[in-house]
Amino acid sequence: MARARAPSAIPAASGELAGRARRLLRSLRQAYPDAGCTLDFRTPVQLLVATILSAQCTDQRVNALTPTLFRRYPDARAFAAADLAELEEAVRPTGFFRNKARSIQTACRMLQDKHGGEVPREMDALTSLAGVGRKTANVLRSACFDEQAVVVDTHVKRVSRRLGLTSETDPDRVERDLMACLPEDSWSFSSQSLILHGRQVCKARKPLCGSCTLARDCPSADVVTS
Repeated sequence: MARARAPSAIPAASGELAGRARRLLRSLRQAYPDAGCTLDFRTPVQLLVATILSAQCTDQRVNALTPTLFRRYPDARAFAAADLAELEEAVRPTGFFRNKARSIQTACRMLQDKHGGEVPREMDALTSLAGVGRKTANVLRSACFDEQAVVVDTHVKRVSRRLGLTSETDPDRVERDLMACLPEDSWSFSSQSLILHGRQVCKARKPLCGSCTLARDCPSADVVTS
């Protein structure tokens, strides 16, 4: 099975950090046993489109829009051939609709031209698609291809810093640090559960430390950090 490696080498985590990361992982498994991708999809192409739409938009809003969108555009061929103005209007509720529509159409044309209309599973091939960075690629590798991958969104970056699992702000470096301190067979679950924890408990402006099941192992408990 191919592995998604961060751009720079993965350092070895200290014994103390690795131990604390494992304790946090156990707590996350208890709190979010079913953590997984919260975007609705049936095919990799649908998840690619939904993930592009989710930028600066809630998954709930994306999920409200995509059933109608996917009936109208069921596959990469349909998105590639779409009238761009009509596609823009269809995705308008997600914000930044012009950029998103162009990225979706360009990515789907690339899928048609280079991959037979199918989403590739290799990291390099995924990140060569329009609108696809490592975060989107890791979402696809994890949810569609059963690869272990760390998805670093704003929640994961914030929560992992507060938990002391990384001191980095660059998403690629955050990904590297989480890969170093967490068991590989937990990478996908860990990032998805951290996303849920960031949405529900470790909120950006006012984290709910008093009700946080991770507080015992969190160096930032009761302190608002970036």
